[in-house]
Amino acid sequence: MIHHKYTVEDFQRQLKLGGHAWPGGYPLYFITNDGAALSFEAAKENRDLVCESIEGDCDDGWQVVAVDVNWEDSDLICDHTGEKIESAYGEANA
Repeated sequence: MIHHKYTVEDFQRQLKLGGHAWPGGYPLYFITNDGAALSFEAAKENRDLVCESIEGDCDDGWQVVAVDVNWEDSDLICDHTGEKIESAYGEANA
């Protein structure tokens, strides 16, 4: 299995593409190296901290290692803001 290290360029590219996957419009969120969920808005608002953390390979809670779709977790919250992260299908099943 090949693992791609998430880079500052990956992060900035995703910010430009927006908070929803294409095609499909599914809601995206970021995952940090400590397993925390970070909403798209929180990541965008803290762009400098995230970029510095990725570049410095820091364990400070801001190092984004992946972006993913929140498919069905209607209880997923942003670990920075405490706000709910939209899910693609979770609310429909609740």
